[in-house]
Amino acid sequence: MQCFTMESLNIRINISPTLYSKDPESSELGKDIISKSIEMINELGFEAFTFKKLGDAIGSNESSVYRYFSNKHNLLIYLANWYWSWMDYKILWHTNNLENPKIKIKTAIELLSADIKQDSDFSFINEILLNKIIITESSKAYHSKDIDIENEKGFFKTYKQLVQRVSGFILEYNPKFEFPHMLVSTVIEGAHNQRFFAEHLPSLTDFKEGENNIIRFYTELVFNTIK
Repeated sequence: MQCFTMESLNIRINISPTLYSKDPESSELGKDIISKSIEMINELGFEAFTFKKLGDAIGSNESSVYRYFSNKHNLLIYLANWYWSWMDYKILWHTNNLENPKIKIKTAIELLSADIKQDSDFSFINEILLNKIIITESSKAYHSKDIDIENEKGFFKTYKQLVQRVSGFILEYNPKFEFPHMLVSTVIEGAHNQRFFAEHLPSLTDFKEGENNIIRFYTELVFNTIK
């Protein structure tokens, strides 16, 4: 069996440069800004999070943060883009050698709806905390008055690319299925809601620890829908 690496697959966590003034991955300060902002947004919530608080936390001044991001909204979209690009990389990595579209779909659903584990390939990003931010805060990235302008600038390209990839698996399985993008985005957003409900509003879900209920539910939902 042929082996693939991140380099041979040409996989990168690529973020649109329109989201930042200076690439945060180009310096240790930039990486500190990303790392600490994830911790603080998860702890404080997006509304209470400010660049001044972030600057104090990293031992720098507020203006140093503004050298990388023009505002905290763009920072949130950057974090969401990083997460979706990382998730797309994981799905491509785990499906690249697969030929059976049914197994591709099952693999993608599991990756999209499972509990997130820390990824040692990216030491300055806590993917577990970032996943919590995606679940609780990411809708604020696109539920805004400027959504159409930001979409034209490519702010949401990575999310759309991910949905497109998994939609392609579904169309491989059933080329006549009419709603692949609607189904994939429903799985992604729904699985996130179920994780949130399980932690905070358990009467709204049937999640049970250790039983993979969310993965099993969405796998069954998808295949019952596309058959």
